[in-house]
Amino acid sequence: MRQIFRYVLAITTVFYAVAALVWPPALWSLVVVGPVAALGLRDYLQKKHTILRNFPLVGHFRYLLEEIRPEINQYFIESNIDGAPFNREQRSLVYQRAKRVRDTIPFGTQRDVYETGYEWVDHSIMPRHPGESEMRVTIGGPDCSQPYSASRLNISAMSYGALNARAVRALNMGAERGGFYHNTGEGGVAEHHLRHGGDVVWQIGTGYFGCRTPDGRFDEGAFVARASHTNVKMIEVKLSQGAKPGHGGILPAAKLTREIAAIRGVPMGADVLSPPGHTAFSTPVELVTFLGRLRELSGGKPVGFKLCVGKRHEFAAICKAMLKTGVAPDFVTVDGGEGGTGAAPVEFSNSVGCPLREALIFVHNALVGFGLRDRVKVIASGKIVSGFDVVARLAIGADACNSARGMMLALGCIQALRCNSNTCPAGITTNDPDLMEGLDVEDKAGRVASYHHETLKSAREIVGAMGLASPAELRPWHVMRRTSPTEVKHYGELFEFLAPGALLDEGRLPGSFARAVASATPDSFLSKEELAEKRRVA
Repeated sequence: MRQIFRYVLAITTVFYAVAALVWPPALWSLVVVGPVAALGLRDYLQKKHTILRNFPLVGHFRYLLEEIRPEINQYFIESNIDGAPFNREQRSLVYQRAKRVRDTIPFGTQRDVYETGYEWVDHSIMPRHPGESEMRVTIGGPDCSQPYSASRLNISAMSYGALNARAVRALNMGAERGGFYHNTGEGGVAEHHLRHGGDVVWQIGTGYFGCRTPDGRFDEGAFVARASHTNVKMIEVKLSQGAKPGHGGILPAAKLTREIAAIRGVPMGADVLSPPGHTAFSTPVELVTFLGRLRELSGGKPVGFKLCVGKRHEFAAICKAMLKTGVAPDFVTVDGGEGGTGAAPVEFSNSVGCPLREALIFVHNALVGFGLRDRVKVIASGKIVSGFDVVARLAIGADACNSARGMMLALGCIQALRCNSNTCPAGITTNDPDLMEGLDVEDKAGRVASYHHETLKSAREIVGAMGLASPAELRPWHVMRRTSPTEVKHYGELFEFLAPGALLDEGRLPGSFARAVASATPDSFLSKEELAEKRRVA
């Protein structure tokens, strides 16, 4: 239908132009119809606005409505404090930076600074000027022979299938231009991830797509073939994700193409449902041993895992397994419960999984308390969009951050919320050839790189304004939070932060960690109490 509409526009324009030459009365019609047809043709031929390219003429109404909507719809201008909806202020920030237009504002602060939950950092009378090199961090522990220098901000996991080929290529080209990594998501490594030379983090989920046997188990040979590629810089095993922890990935059948099915090793015609859990391991010791094996098979590249924090004793058990085996991952990616996805059950998206702030502080504390923090880097993801978001997460335990929403908006996402229907009007999360055609890879790659550059520049300037020479100097007490109309505390006062080795002596455990650590065992994800009950029942 869209193609027919475009052809009609083109034919109408040509018809009236010719008719005006041979039949004078048609000239008056040309005056009325001609400009409209010409505008539609221009919309179709331009490459900067996917909506206009996919929907000539009618797409202009979207931009008109966006101009008047904020004044009549409070939902889109709510503050994003404590997980409120993704607001227009943030969307505008991404669009401006992606398009390299003015992102400054007049009239000062646009937030209620006396509202409970308002956050800020204190500046210094003696500001510094951190160099761009400070916005990178090396990932790779003592067992890693190919450490990787990562940007402090990167593209979070979004698979080929959830996103189409053009969107994946645009993200990867943007990553190559900006010098940051592109996480593949659990759909496997496609040619589209490799074509433009951007750094890739290969995420392996419970379906083992890309390294999968016919019966859905892990295939070492297939893994080696992909992991050895020059562009693949790190390997990430996904235990769970924030939007649907404990629930396998979902790719609707409507979005499954033959190419995607071949990459994933699945049949056509049905939803692709990843299992909730892994089959390659079943205990904490087996998990860290599996990670060590992946590092060996990949030739010494950094290997880590991603999780949304759930039962705290399970992560403590993984830390104990690291100590027992001497094998540790090179990084842990912490995904907050507020993280997004293309398709998830409503209850899982809204009510399952620990939010990023509490999860990040817990993981950082656990690694510090078990004496492992120097070996393991921590990456944070979950509604990270602005330079302040990056600074605030680094201050409470992260070494780097991943962003999905920000990168999606840089691609041109308008939050139409059709990610799971194959009808995305922006041509990003659809495999409909007509809609995909509107997304220009070259143009969107430039926007992704620009958004990344400007956001990290903002983060670097904030760090400098605080009087710090590097993000590595950020600490919890640097982030202030209004806890009531008359009270302010910093994160060091709001949350407990452990001293190195504080969890090694089980006879003197901090009260807040005592139950989780004492009940954890490296030989099972079940707690000691659950194991005892299981034996009693048996």
